[in-house]
Amino acid sequence: MKFITKLIVRNNISTFNRRLYVTSNYHPRKLLLRYGLPDRVKILVGKMSGEPDDLLAMVDTKQAELMKELCIIVDENDVVKGKETKRNCHLAENINKGLLHRAFSVFLFNGEGQLLLQQRSANKVTFPLYWTNSCCSHPRYSADEMDHDVGESRGVIRAAQRRVYEELGIHPYLLLDKQFNLITRVHYKALCDDMRWGEHEIDYVLFASAAEVTPECVEADPNEIEDWKFVNQEELKEFILDNSIKFTPWFKLIVDKYLYEWWTSYLNGDISKHITNEIQRYC
Repeated sequence: MKFITKLIVRNNISTFNRRLYVTSNYHPRKLLLRYGLPDRVKILVGKMSGEPDDLLAMVDTKQAELMKELCIIVDENDVVKGKETKRNCHLAENINKGLLHRAFSVFLFNGEGQLLLQQRSANKVTFPLYWTNSCCSHPRYSADEMDHDVGESRGVIRAAQRRVYEELGIHPYLLLDKQFNLITRVHYKALCDDMRWGEHEIDYVLFASAAEVTPECVEADPNEIEDWKFVNQEELKEFILDNSIKFTPWFKLIVDKYLYEWWTSYLNGDISKHITNEIQRYC
């Protein structure tokens, strides 16, 4: 977005390198996250974006469009109760009123037993630039992604295959239905740093693995993913102790409570002992 860098130069904001005027293609919100801007510029940027929804005024166009998708509203027992836009599901004011939706978290392992991690793009509305598990998203309120029977996972797995492909470029033929294991469901709630957005989800935790999933087959969408890497258990333990790095609340919860035990059992072919239909509740 060239207009933001022109605006920066005109306002003589010394924090920024003047070369951004020529070279930057960052969306305004990405620049805000990386460098920060005075309030007078934030206001101008919001007005220039042309987004009618004030809360999405500085959000990337593609991410703003995704906020129109319909999520599956559930009660605390994961019974489908209706639908709501992704935007409304993630508004803190609605979360604080109890609005709850269905989600999934994929933990994808390669043939060497390494886990794929991703850093969420600066474009993301919730938890931008936070590191997390391989893929995190929501099944749509649609016939092919909505399971009405509590604990059923076919629709969630279809949604996971779709999003793994959209975010990471890993084709569904590498990750068939039978390669996914639903371990459990986690009910949690967390607000973002800005306190405007957050998550309140029943999160389906899915493990999947494929020897064919290699670094060469990952084609991450930069609008979704800032960075990614495969790690083993020891590397993750060291990584997560780095206080300069932020991790999504759902990922940190699963790491702290369950992941290493599940991971070891999964590699040993004994994950079935951890599979449960009981919802793990943390809010």
